[in-house]
Amino acid sequence: MRRTNTLLAGTAMILLPLPAMAADLTDSTADGEIVVVATPLGDAAPTASTAQDIDTSRAVSLAEQLVRTAPGVTVNEIQGNPLQPDISYRGFTASPLLGTPQGLSVFLDGVRMNQPFGEVVSWDLIPQGAIAGMDLVSGAAPQFGRNALGGALVLRTKDGRSDPGARLQASGGSFGRATVSGSAGGQVGGGFDLFATADHFREDGWRAYSPSRASRGFARLGWSGPATRIDLTGLYADTDLNGNGLQEQRLLAADRRSIYTAPDNTRNRAGLIAVKGQHRASDRLTLRGNLFWRRLRTATLNGDANDEALGQSLYQPNAAERAALASAGYSGFPLAGESQANTAFPRWRCIANALLNEEPNEKCNGLFNRSRTEQDELGGGVEADWSSSLGGLDNHLTLGLSFVHSRAHFIQTSQFGYLLDDRTVFPVSGPGAFADGTQNSENAFDARVDLRARTSSLGVYLADSLTLSPQLRVDLAGRYDRIWLRNRDAITPGGGTGSLDSQPVYTRFNPSAAVQWQPTPGIALRAAWSQASRAPSAIELGCSDPASPCRLPNALAGDPPLRQVVARTAELRLDLTGRGWSASATLFRTASSDDILFVSSQASGYGYFRNFGQTRRQGLAIEGHADWGALRLQASYTLLDATYRSGEQVGGGANSTSDAPAPGFDGAITIRPGDRLPLLPRHTVKAAAHWQAARWLSLDLDVMAVSGAYARGNENNRHQPDGVYFLGPGHSAGYAVANAGIELRPAPRFTLFATVRNLFNRHYASGAQLGATAFDAQGRFVARPFAGPVIAGERPLLSSTFFAPGAPRTIELGLRWTL
Repeated sequence: MRRTNTLLAGTAMILLPLPAMAADLTDSTADGEIVVVATPLGDAAPTASTAQDIDTSRAVSLAEQLVRTAPGVTVNEIQGNPLQPDISYRGFTASPLLGTPQGLSVFLDGVRMNQPFGEVVSWDLIPQGAIAGMDLVSGAAPQFGRNALGGALVLRTKDGRSDPGARLQASGGSFGRATVSGSAGGQVGGGFDLFATADHFREDGWRAYSPSRASRGFARLGWSGPATRIDLTGLYADTDLNGNGLQEQRLLAADRRSIYTAPDNTRNRAGLIAVKGQHRASDRLTLRGNLFWRRLRTATLNGDANDEALGQSLYQPNAAERAALASAGYSGFPLAGESQANTAFPRWRCIANALLNEEPNEKCNGLFNRSRTEQDELGGGVEADWSSSLGGLDNHLTLGLSFVHSRAHFIQTSQFGYLLDDRTVFPVSGPGAFADGTQNSENAFDARVDLRARTSSLGVYLADSLTLSPQLRVDLAGRYDRIWLRNRDAITPGGGTGSLDSQPVYTRFNPSAAVQWQPTPGIALRAAWSQASRAPSAIELGCSDPASPCRLPNALAGDPPLRQVVARTAELRLDLTGRGWSASATLFRTASSDDILFVSSQASGYGYFRNFGQTRRQGLAIEGHADWGALRLQASYTLLDATYRSGEQVGGGANSTSDAPAPGFDGAITIRPGDRLPLLPRHTVKAAAHWQAARWLSLDLDVMAVSGAYARGNENNRHQPDGVYFLGPGHSAGYAVANAGIELRPAPRFTLFATVRNLFNRHYASGAQLGATAFDAQGRFVARPFAGPVIAGERPLLSSTFFAPGAPRTIELGLRWTL
């Protein structure tokens, strides 16, 4: 049994490691200093996963490690790439997808890894080989600043003292996956130590057009004196990922490897340099601080179906269009007779309208979307820990200050194109090739974005832990944040409708309090209340004007001020610990006000961010751990009741219960208090077993079972398919996935291992979304699935359910050598 030797954070946030342990109120470090955890710069904490846990699971990312092992963590594989998952913890999300509301903060050695422009978390940029441990802080966590609405993930890296020696590892497996990694560490004299690691990942991917690669490196140079520790760290990552996202249910049933459209490519390059120091000024006072600089460069290329072309006439070119084609040197276009019945993938009207700058927005069934984001961030923080006696009682006070300044430049364009028979998009050229609003069309739209954003954030926090008796402790904490945002629009400067210019300032003080009572050894009861907030990101501010809705992720427009999201969490937890076992049960409730929600407008595919009244995430988490000789067992169950608590009207043209004038037309749905939030399963069960069968043999098995969740687009929970205009359910089905591993150690320094993911080859989906479909069951493009009725010049569309398919069974074999 592992036993924590630390106390709760001053915020009184409850740490939920696997396995969960009850902390003794009188625990201290070897030199007598009480340790308070869960601050951005704090070093000591109970761990949700260790480096050994990551080695055992052989997860391809830290996100996968959390999904497989951490209680209450679920996944939505919306991007369709193993290095780009969305993960949710008790209903709050950390996602790499720009525009997704983020509710978790991620810290690496005191540096906040959420990116400044959209608060996204790019799991592909963090090398697993550098991680010594992960701590998952539950509940609203004010110490960690903005975005810690549902908690914080604290990552601690290895150093040359704790991880001496060298190691090489290589593996290969299904669908062309190959990995190689190496690390070395040790003390180099004069108080210095060094640790360095690098890895490379590549695969062809199990779906069509989905190869990916990732190369990452990390180094940490440290110096230790009698009372001082200084670390210099550097991180670099270069990744090229293809994730082909959701697939329409009929096409998925016909071929699980199929994709809806392509390409869907993301290139990331990131660098980080950080200095972190700690000095023990006296037996009572410890000082910590850090400085960091990081740079991120992201480029995306997405080929998408153009929803504006659905319902339009895309086939036989007219006389003017044929003349434009001939003048441009094209031949082979039809002179008459082209129709939906005899042409699966039309293109000639698209090419001609781009040449004429007339209506490519309606005649081109594809869009070639490109974006480039440049981000630079500089910041630092200081903390002081003071241990003293207050009225004869042990007291520990932490004071902290942080400041971060960032700059971001976001550019986005949309180029018209047409779909090929392999469902890739081929871009067109000509005066009307780009969606810049200049087309001679009443529905022309401008998808260009050229936005520069600056964000500065100042945070001051404190945490005080007062031990009233050996059995009772009280923790109080709070943080004040002031955030300055400055958006400048290079295309439409000056503010007002259509302009992205803005300069809001957000301030808030967030408090927390907790009480821990340990009546007898092995039993601990904890009660906590806390509050956290997040200011709107630059991308949310850039798409918040109802008078000028935007089309995410293709454009931004307008920016009336949005309010901060505020989350208030109450938790009650019971810990039981015995010889070789532990168990815990937690009741939690987080009420969020002014949640930021993307609200669709009546224009198909368009919408804007706005503050939503209230949402609530509440439930029960149970977890346990037991050791019986060579066998270790872990299990957890989470019940999550995530609901809207305010009414709202949102776009729902693909929902059968919308207020559209007829089925298949655009309309809105009404959310009522009590409707469940989409993409969040109500029940999650996890279990794992590790058996050290012999000195040279170990076996591992882990299982995750998840209940179904409502689809995005079915926020009112009432969608029902009719088999004509609406295909597919309004939810994803529950599923269970098992993973198995084996390690053989034929010699002291060599380990052979094998991993089987999705052991029973289950077909499942981790998420779903409702939307209009551009294809028939055979994968042919269909612009007008129905001849009528015609209402206001528009025809009905066919809507379906799109699923995020899970990967099939994969096998990976590898070798590890240690020195």
